[in-house]
Amino acid sequence: MNISIKNKLETLPEAPGSYQMLDSGNNIIYVGKAKNLRNRVKSYFTGSHDLKTQTLVSNIVDFNYIVTSSELEAFLLELALIKEHQPRFNIMLTDDKTYPYIEITNEKYPRLVITRKISKKSKNVFGPFPDAFSARETLQLLNRIFPFRKCVKMPKKVCLYYHIGQCLGPCEYAVEPQIYEDMIQKVKKFMTGHNQDLIRELEMKMQHHSQNLEYEKAKEYKDLLNAVDRTTQKQKIIFNDLRNRDIINYHVYDNYMCIAILFMRQGKIIFSEADIVTFYSTQEEAFIDYLAQFYDRHLVPEEVVLPDAMDYSLLNQVLNNRQFVPQRGKKLQLLEMARQNAEIQLQNNLQTYLRKHEKTIGALEKLGDLIGIDTPTRIEAFDNSNTMGANPVSALVVFTNGLADRKNYRKFKVKSVSQPDDYNTMKEIIYRRYQRLLMEAGKMPDLIVMDGGLIQVRAAREVLASLSLSVPVIGLKKDSKHKTDVLIGLDDQEYKLDRHDPLYILLNKIQEEAHRFAITFHRDKQQKQIYASILDAIPKIGSVTKTKLLQKYKTLDNIRNAKDDALRSDGLTLEQIANLRIALGEAK
Repeated sequence: MNISIKNKLETLPEAPGSYQMLDSGNNIIYVGKAKNLRNRVKSYFTGSHDLKTQTLVSNIVDFNYIVTSSELEAFLLELALIKEHQPRFNIMLTDDKTYPYIEITNEKYPRLVITRKISKKSKNVFGPFPDAFSARETLQLLNRIFPFRKCVKMPKKVCLYYHIGQCLGPCEYAVEPQIYEDMIQKVKKFMTGHNQDLIRELEMKMQHHSQNLEYEKAKEYKDLLNAVDRTTQKQKIIFNDLRNRDIINYHVYDNYMCIAILFMRQGKIIFSEADIVTFYSTQEEAFIDYLAQFYDRHLVPEEVVLPDAMDYSLLNQVLNNRQFVPQRGKKLQLLEMARQNAEIQLQNNLQTYLRKHEKTIGALEKLGDLIGIDTPTRIEAFDNSNTMGANPVSALVVFTNGLADRKNYRKFKVKSVSQPDDYNTMKEIIYRRYQRLLMEAGKMPDLIVMDGGLIQVRAAREVLASLSLSVPVIGLKKDSKHKTDVLIGLDDQEYKLDRHDPLYILLNKIQEEAHRFAITFHRDKQQKQIYASILDAIPKIGSVTKTKLLQKYKTLDNIRNAKDDALRSDGLTLEQIANLRIALGEAK
């Protein structure tokens, strides 16, 4: 324990709050919560610990804390900080997996859509479904039964769906809002297992058409009844209350935890999932943190069934009092089934998880050791692209904990360089990127990777020094066969890379992703310039019309294949359309 930590421990308040453990690079590596900050934080630096806690403590050189008014507030703050900083020692969901849902859109004339982006404010959402195929199958059935609007953009006239009875045609005919409200209620009843009324209605229509000798129509309703039966009878009903439940349990080996979730909808288990994570806290803290993160991303069902012997008081408030701990009966049996699933998954997939861990966190730890810095959990990498100096662009990719963090990717149009000049291009882009982060108080990376040799590395270091930033920069150097084989370290020392090593695999992945992102941006920019120049040569097509066409149709082929009616609706005159046809060729 260093002097700074020792002095801070003496001033810690006996109050609830969140604490953040820092490494030598001032990066947050662990976030926790406490009912009593003084007692909780002191516990890390006194007494004996198991190996996993020792691993965490050995990386701590300082800590911060935030006092809150309650333990619940500390819990919510902890979750927010974990989400923002993604500390390497906190339990984290291993991927950004989302499940498909069916949603009735909140529009004047609603639609049925499949979505993976849901919010806590969503009203008419049904699911989750185990995969996109299951969701599409159910959506197709619902669209055949309930004539909701199908078109994303309202057309001016009714389309085929209206003529086959699968849309009410609100684009052309007035439809009372109550009609849609009644359909929404019917969908809710169907999706919650109350489908007897719907089945009776379909049977009556089938018999009616059969009695009138309309056998094709009768067969349509018979097919619908069969489809309803297939959709609703795939699993045995376990609970007659038809409630939606998640049954969740876990199994632990060493500092690895597998969490298994059985998704029960309308009283039936529809599918299950299991996730393996590494944890450095207690089993209870790890399990509850995982659940809180999981339900931050997914809708909370009517009931969440959890194992006994834990304090769920804080989690229960996050779950809106939907947590249930059974003592006997079917729910307890299902919890044991979930635990057995977790145990089997951990036994069968731990080695796969460890290999994946070695390729990410393990490779990052090795990289930090190799170049003499703390484990770089956030890496930013740059690549340039141009064609003989034309349309120069640069791209930035971000990797967090060894995984691509695509929401933080950035594109740059090079402004100050018109000739092939990697040195000055890199100076411009590095300056723009990190001056902006400074201005906005954004999160700085732990390491910058340049896809090039010393020229690019020194350009980046020169700009960072002018901004008074000390972010480490390394380079990746290619051999005569254009294959990366050398890492340029902080002292310009060259480190030969083994192409079978997880470190090389990770660095190559970062490099290839930066190259792919830059090339894609460059091609898009180049194509737009080509398309724009072709459109410039067409009489009567001005800059406003050209921009409108490119924004909507993206490519010349799409413009060429657009129907005359579509182009007219975009505001083009007959003369403009005729000129387009002559210049680009007739539509297919």
